[in-house]
Amino acid sequence: MFPLRDTQPSNSWPVVTVLLIVVNILVFLFEFSLGDYERNAFIAAYGLVPDHLQLTSVLTHMFLHGGWMHVLGNMWFLWIFGDNIEDILGHGKYLVFYLLCGVAAAVTQILFSLDSRVPMVGASGAIAGVMGAYMIKFPRARIVTLAFIFFFITTFDIPAWVMLIYWFAIQLFSGVGSIGYSQANQGGVAFFAHVGGFVAGIVLVSLMAARPRYSSRPDLHW
Repeated sequence: MFPLRDTQPSNSWPVVTVLLIVVNILVFLFEFSLGDYERNAFIAAYGLVPDHLQLTSVLTHMFLHGGWMHVLGNMWFLWIFGDNIEDILGHGKYLVFYLLCGVAAAVTQILFSLDSRVPMVGASGAIAGVMGAYMIKFPRARIVTLAFIFFFITTFDIPAWVMLIYWFAIQLFSGVGSIGYSQANQGGVAFFAHVGGFVAGIVLVSLMAARPRYSSRPDLHW
């Protein structure tokens, strides 16, 4: 299943979400312009490597990506879910929220891969936080989803809470299933970063006050 769009309207232009997408794309284009050696050195310097952690990389890693599908997939999810969370929190608070979710995702992944020497890159931990917040604030929104059923392609609407819980369950079970495998010298998906970011998003959006026009709306909660 792949989300195409949501049905939840937004009342303001998502300035921060758009800027985050632009920055991520520009950084990736810079990566793409480098030669193999320079690109590997750049990722090693600014990616998150648990085995020799640099504090600055806890922030910089979430603006790097490993390929076109990686960056485009992440930015698509951010575009679908980010505008509504930015709308209810406000631009400045939303940026703080996004970065904190990315940090929480990084810390979670580090705890489960302390000896890893593979740079962790990508915005998916922070975006997972946005998705967790969306599940809490807009559970009844519908997600128009693309699905492949055998040889057929179709679309259907799924309640946001169903799709996002399903996504979270996949990340959690995949993460647990990977515990027995050493990732010290191997790449792969940082499942626990997704789990940590998602949970952080739920907690943070519950602690951060919504804009006044949203604070009394009953349709924002379960």
